[in-house]
Order: sequence, then C-alpha cells, then structure tokens
Amino acid sequence: MGNLSTPTRVQKLQAALHAKAKAEPDYRFYALYDKIHRDDILAHAYAQCRANKGAPGVDGQDFAAVEAYGVRRWLGELAFALREETYRPDPIRRVFIPKANGKLRPLGISTLRDRVCMTAAMLVLDPIFEADLPPEQYAYRQGRNAQQAVVKVEETLFPRPSRRRRRRPRRLLRECSTRGVDAFACTAHRGPACAASDQDVAGMLRGRGRWKRSEDAHDGSQG
Repeated sequence: MGNLSTPTRVQKLQAALHAKAKAEPDYRFYALYDKIHRDDILAHAYAQCRANKGAPGVDGQDFAAVEAYGVRRWLGELAFALREETYRPDPIRRVFIPKANGKLRPLGISTLRDRVCMTAAMLVLDPIFEADLPPEQYAYRQGRNAQQAVVKVEETLFPRPSRRRRRRPRRLLRECSTRGVDAFACTAHRGPACAASDQDVAGMLRGRGRWKRSEDAHDGSQG
C-alpha cells in the first residue's frame, strides 16, 4: 500500500479497537458502521487505493477522473451514500492475464468506489480480527504473506541442525508447504468474524459477497 503513514486519528481508533478486542475476547462490536464512513477513514482508504494504482472497473472511472471531479467532493458523496445506506456495490470487471505456461488467469477489477469502501472496512475491522488470530496464521494479514508461511513450514519440518546433516526432501517440503498455506487461507474467514456484530457492517460484507458473484461484466481483455 505504498509508504503512506496512517493518520494519527485513524491510528488511535485502530489501537482502541484492537485493545478492546484483545482484553475482552468475548466482546461483540455493535457500532462499527459509522466508523467506516468517517471522513478520515475514507480519505486514508482513498490514499491507499491511489498508492496501489490499478485499472478502472466497469464504470471506466480512474483516479485522474476522480481528481478532476474533486476528491473531497467524491468522498463526500460516497460517505453520504454509506450513511443513508443507499450504497450498492458494482459488478466486477473481469480481465484475463497471461500466465507463464501460456494459460490465462482471470482477474476481477472492482470500481474505485468499491475499492475505497473495501479498504475503509478493512481499516476498521482489521484491528479486531488481528486480536483473535493465532501466530501461525499468515493468510490475509498485513505484513504477512504465503512465502513467509512456506519458510515457517520449512523451519518447523527441518530444524537448522538437521539441514546441515542431510539434503531436504524437496517434494515433501513443497507438498507440506502448499497444504500449510492452504490451511492458513481456509481459516482466515472463521472465528473472529463473529466479533463484528454490527448488522450494517454485516450487510456491507454480504454486499462484498455479491461483488464476487457479479463477475459477469467483463471485456475479455488480456492484461
């Protein structure tokens, strides 16, 4: 997400949410939706999306168009739609990316509006989820990735002294690493989700499910 520093007010909110979730594991958060459409949250979410760049979605709107329209005005209208609960996700634009083996990998591209909403929700929900996730979880966590999970599996299966004595069975390592990463990914959406009990947020997340099922608007392009 670039080298953006998180604004102080956003940091304080995230720290408070994380501390509450950590101190009281059974606590349920019923008032989160109003935080997602806070001006500072949406502004930072937009800045993160802007730093990531990316192509436009089905509406064809890119960052240059938003900036020509006025970022403050654009974010204000998005915040209003979220407050009034008139916001609805757009279909995802599907494109196909060439792979090294000659095949094509489908890629879904959300509109900028939806990407900003998803990022804003992540800024609010991530500190709560983080409080409940075990240390061996690597999937969908900031600062962690699948490569780190593979390294951890290797270190666990083959402690350093044994690595010097014999050659590692590469096939076994690859198989265990792949299964391990899959296991980390499969547990990413379980457990902590129940902590966020705000029904408006739950409705927004169900909308995210509709985004994933709406990948029927595509241009068939490659790259």
